[in-house]
Amino acid sequence: MPSLVNVRRSSNHEPRTITLNVVRDGIVGCNRCPRLRTYCQEIARTKRRAYRDEIYWAKPVPGFGDPAARLLLIGLAPAAHGANRTGRVFTGDGVGGSGDFLMSALHRAGFANLPTSHHPADGLKLRDAFIAAAVRCAPPDNKPTPEEISNCLPHLENEIAALRRVRVVVALGKISFDAYVRLLKRRGLELSPRPRFGHAVAHALPNGQTLIGSYHPSRQNTNTGKLTPRMMDEVFRLAARQLHRFPRTVVSGFRLR
Repeated sequence: MPSLVNVRRSSNHEPRTITLNVVRDGIVGCNRCPRLRTYCQEIARTKRRAYRDEIYWAKPVPGFGDPAARLLLIGLAPAAHGANRTGRVFTGDGVGGSGDFLMSALHRAGFANLPTSHHPADGLKLRDAFIAAAVRCAPPDNKPTPEEISNCLPHLENEIAALRRVRVVVALGKISFDAYVRLLKRRGLELSPRPRFGHAVAHALPNGQTLIGSYHPSRQNTNTGKLTPRMMDEVFRLAARQLHRFPRTVVSGFRLR
């Protein structure tokens, strides 16, 4: 069973709703982090040889998936020649890359119709799942600064507010896990004890959500065996067990203030 985290709201603001289309526009047009915007545009200009004839997306990357999702996955950031090129999260980072690894697991668990994620027109659809990111621009060396993570939190907050049925959050990597916990605290929620990251470790939040940690499906983790397909399947089995407790009509209480 997930460990219980006590939570208390310190704000009495009334919630308001927002649509994913509005959130998407806000993400794509964001220029809060000059270092990241410069880097993404430079990558798009120089390109990788294999993609020299392609036009890179080179803008902040919005989330992707089922607007009625109860499962939310939070990744770290777009890959320089993956989502920064294709404009879709976990897409185009090469055969056997993090996108394929993640999508094959989602496919086995019944959340995706395809086991691969190669380009935005590949027909991939998610069912009851949505993928977001802690940071929306590709960072140099895959290392966003704390300030850049903080700048991006409002985008994650807005997406979650638009995804009104989210019940389970899977954080892919410690940075994403900590970003989500930080977001909860920024919203005036006091967590005691503070959730600690661990692979396939679940934390039940009294707001009705369950937070689950997972190692990130980076090539570094999957090629070294730190994260295996069986370990990834364990995470989604745990998420599915939590979702079985709630009908698809249940609406989350996480809203914009």
